[in-house]
Amino acid sequence: MTTTAETGAPATTRPRAPIGLAALAGLAAGVVTVGVGALVSLVAGASTDPLIAVGSAFVDATPAWLKDWAASTFGTADKVALGVGEVVVLAALAALAGVLAARRWVWGAALVVLLGVVAMAAALGRPDASWTAMVPSLVGTVAGLWTLQRLVARLPRAGTDDDERGTSRRRFLQATGVATAIGAVGVLLGRTVGAAGRAVTAARQAITLPRPVTTAPAVPAGVDVGVEGVAPWATPPADFYRIDTALVVPQVDPSTWTLRVHGLVEQEVELTWAELLDADLVEAWVTLCCVSNPVGGDLVGNQRWLGLPVREVLARARPTADADMVLSRSADGWTASTPLEALTDDRDALLAVGMDGAPLPLEHGFPVRMVVPGLYGYVSATKWVTELEVTRFADATAYWTDRGWSQKGPVKTQSRIDVPSDEAEVAVGPVVIAGTAWAQHRGVTRVQVQVDGGAWQDATLADDGGIDSWRQWRFEWQADEPGRHEVRVRAFDPEGPQTGAVAGVIPDGATGYDTIHLAVRA
Repeated sequence: MTTTAETGAPATTRPRAPIGLAALAGLAAGVVTVGVGALVSLVAGASTDPLIAVGSAFVDATPAWLKDWAASTFGTADKVALGVGEVVVLAALAALAGVLAARRWVWGAALVVLLGVVAMAAALGRPDASWTAMVPSLVGTVAGLWTLQRLVARLPRAGTDDDERGTSRRRFLQATGVATAIGAVGVLLGRTVGAAGRAVTAARQAITLPRPVTTAPAVPAGVDVGVEGVAPWATPPADFYRIDTALVVPQVDPSTWTLRVHGLVEQEVELTWAELLDADLVEAWVTLCCVSNPVGGDLVGNQRWLGLPVREVLARARPTADADMVLSRSADGWTASTPLEALTDDRDALLAVGMDGAPLPLEHGFPVRMVVPGLYGYVSATKWVTELEVTRFADATAYWTDRGWSQKGPVKTQSRIDVPSDEAEVAVGPVVIAGTAWAQHRGVTRVQVQVDGGAWQDATLADDGGIDSWRQWRFEWQADEPGRHEVRVRAFDPEGPQTGAVAGVIPDGATGYDTIHLAVRA
């Protein structure tokens, strides 16, 4: 049998078509599916885009070891890597659907429907989802099925003469090109156009931050050791690391933003954006560090933040005596569990609205995020924060603690060699070794360098910018012997040296000495 007269859809089996062209039909239908879904998500919300929904579901299902591998392998490009991987898998499945549909329509259609159901389930599974979240995937699936049906019907078949087959091939390729172009335009518009995104960007640009009631202490002139290649003491916002689970940046309009404080409190509190800006805001230099940062890694940065101390908001709510944790929640449903003590003591734990003197960048939590000195971000640095639930560790868990990470996440004292780079070649003579060290909310008191397993020697510390900020250091080594040499570094806080025991990032942060090898040439 061939096709039905009215629809052109394969009724059962069809004469064989070239596998390559059948796969091309499936790929074109896949592009249409994704493009139409992306267009519909402009109305339903960016998180309902089929690719975003499936990718987010994958991130949510990621075990701790895989998250660690992705962060250590790809760093801040982990989302790009995920996106590329998702597109490759989808392209392979779309091509397979085309091949199956060319052989027997029901097989290819079944695969397309299955992929659509997976996308709809992923969208409905988001924490903030309503029933409308499935609409982009549903509409995209219908469009993809229709496109696949039409393209398969135009496939050149065996058993026709050369002229007819050539004409069929040209018509098929033209139809495939049109379908692919339409789908690609849909993807482009879906990712670059959006009223919500434009409105939030405009709102951010219109904001003038108030002057802080308490300014950050003056930064000593000598916080920078002046060695080229050492990370700047103040990390430019554009270079500040970003590690989170949001595949699409939440678009939170500050005019409608509120923070709800509830749970084990005597009085629930709701804070608006206007009330937050009218409060007594303070500035603070704080170094943030990701728990996935390996020894010697760069998932750490230091900046000047502006915000309202969280303890002042909690004081209004008056937590009950049995509370010991605050579960913060992001606009996209992500959660973090922070020890109540860390939010109520004298440290500069902030509901931050500013970074480096400007409103928060969208990707760093605009309009409001949490900044808590001394804790890894996974238990404290909630971006796009909308809710603080006062509770107990015994009663509630958070996003990453559900996936095997520890509950409290204090930052461990660590040090890093920035220059020279590992396996660098240096000349005989004086060699400057320099880098950074951090021990947030304790402070770095000393840094030592060891060469070839010899005695630990003190490095020169840069000026101290505060116990919540990292500290630069430098050491001059007299390299007299040509050959390969090993250099290690360790930092001290007031309680003593960092541990040299080697441990991975799971479950509460990596430990060990950052080590490089240098080739000294005569």
